[in-house]
Amino acid sequence: MSKKRLSDGQSFLDMINNFDRPAEAFADALYADTDTYADGFENEPGKRIPKAGAGAEAGVGRAGARWSIFQAEARGPNASANAEANLAEAGAMARAEVGSASASAGPLGVKVGLGVDTGVKIGPTKIEAKFLGTGLTLGSTMGVSLFGNELKIKLW
Repeated sequence: MSKKRLSDGQSFLDMINNFDRPAEAFADALYADTDTYADGFENEPGKRIPKAGAGAEAGVGRAGARWSIFQAEARGPNASANAEANLAEAGAMARAEVGSASASAGPLGVKVGLGVDTGVKIGPTKIEAKFLGTGLTLGSTMGVSLFGNELKIKLW
């Protein structure tokens, strides 16, 4: 799951972690994934900064691409749940979507769709809370979500 779920923007540390990420694209019709991971201090894209987590997801139709600090993705109906702890935050989120399209370039991320995310992420510089797809992100990341549509910017 960690390879396919794209982020909604990247902090400065994420950009350091991914600046040399090679280009890749993916597409799946039906999918179901589970993942557990514990990475850190490896000289590979996405594994330099310590993190650990677990997640599961299933859906019908997804396609995406990423290269360096840029990424884009489209998803059909899907559901997922994940939990992660890293240097910047810890939290858990459950999500169900009818469909969505998202893109990010460095610190700016945008998503349009219809979904109901519910969960909390908290860290020393940020708090995010969502209930049925509507919520706020305040701190080092500023964002607003309304029924699965999001606009976020990671300040640091």
